[in-house]
Amino acid sequence: MKDPTSPVCRTISGLLQRIGDKWTVLVVTTLARGGKRFNELRREIPSVSQRMLTLTLRNLERNGIVSRAVTPSIPPRVDYALTPLGRSLVKPLAALERWALEHVEDINQAQSKFDFERESQAA
Repeated sequence: MKDPTSPVCRTISGLLQRIGDKWTVLVVTTLARGGKRFNELRREIPSVSQRMLTLTLRNLERNGIVSRAVTPSIPPRVDYALTPLGRSLVKPLAALERWALEHVEDINQAQSKFDFERESQAA
């Protein structure tokens, strides 16, 4: 196990903070199916607010994961797509999704056991 104060751990921790939140994961997996306009993303991720989607897309663009293309028209058309770096994130996210689906029942059982034991101790 690496020292949590080491430069490698700090680097990994910083990257995970930028790409590991739920909105980033949902935006990247949605864009993995093809480029989308802002409102298309909002429709496909109905639980995200307009503000949070804007912040997430800006963060992903800043980190080189998403590209933003403006087509001059009235109104202007803005399309978002994964960059090559963003596409390289799709496979690890898919693996994490598979792991979560394979182990959701194990996690639910562990949570129930933990909660039951805590409630028993408090009584």
